[in-house]
Amino acid sequence: MRQIGQLENETLARRFGGFLTSRGITNEVEAEPDGRWAVWVHREDQLQPAREELDRFLANPDAEPYRASFDEVLDRERRREREAAGARHQVVDVRTRWGAMGGRRPGPLTIALIGFCILVAAGSHLGEKNDILQNLYITAVQETPDGYLTWDPGLPEVRQGQVWRLVTPILIHYGLMHLVFNLLWLADLGGMIERREGPVRLGLMILAMGVLPNLAQFWIAGPAFGGMSGVVYGLFGYVMVRGKLDRESGLFVTRQNIIIMMVWLVLCFTGFLGPIANWAHAVGLGVGAVWGYISSGHLVRVLARVRSRRGGE
Repeated sequence: MRQIGQLENETLARRFGGFLTSRGITNEVEAEPDGRWAVWVHREDQLQPAREELDRFLANPDAEPYRASFDEVLDRERRREREAAGARHQVVDVRTRWGAMGGRRPGPLTIALIGFCILVAAGSHLGEKNDILQNLYITAVQETPDGYLTWDPGLPEVRQGQVWRLVTPILIHYGLMHLVFNLLWLADLGGMIERREGPVRLGLMILAMGVLPNLAQFWIAGPAFGGMSGVVYGLFGYVMVRGKLDRESGLFVTRQNIIIMMVWLVLCFTGFLGPIANWAHAVGLGVGAVWGYISSGHLVRVLARVRSRRGGE
């Protein structure tokens, strides 16, 4: 998502945003600290047409097409709100929901991660063959005759050189839905980051958002866990924070998906959904949010303002 220009007030910004929407150009308008309103366009291929429309709008913002388009958009939104309020059931189009996050073709690293997850799921019969999972758990797990699980809390395999165990739990999935939904999020979020920032940056994120959440989950709840969701929450936190603070990054996540992810995080912690690696989710989200904040340059700008104020005193 990129900014194409600024308008003097909210009325003009809303009018122009409505006009773009009526032309099929997805956009957002947002207030700036100086009182002006910025216009952001989501898709790269729509930037040039949107800029051309902005030039024409600035020449005559009171022209009839702009007012008419805005009125049409308002009417359409009001109808949608009424229909949503009156509907008892809503059907979720997964392709639309995830596609709204910018999901186009994922890059090679994202595809490779998806492929590894599918291979492990097939080989382990979706988490049912424990002999395969023993090589992927963060540490080996034994079951006592009375059904209890035991393990060495000192991570002996890792200390002996099997460092991949710090990461490989992200490849384990229990059940088809666990696998499918994690890979849908990975394809969109990982693909978005890989296209914008390259496979090296994404690879470093996968390592950090795999290792740290896995260690947290192990220390708090033990080694019998798996799933890409800690990484997914990390990538989500990164995109959400970086996209908000650095609009030029081209990263964005919709408000609807923010609500979905945060509600799901809370529901998982209630325990009603069964055993879930909740601490991996929470730590992954935190790691991603911090990474996004630092990468946005916002901290540098804040420190620069502080130094500037101190220098003026």
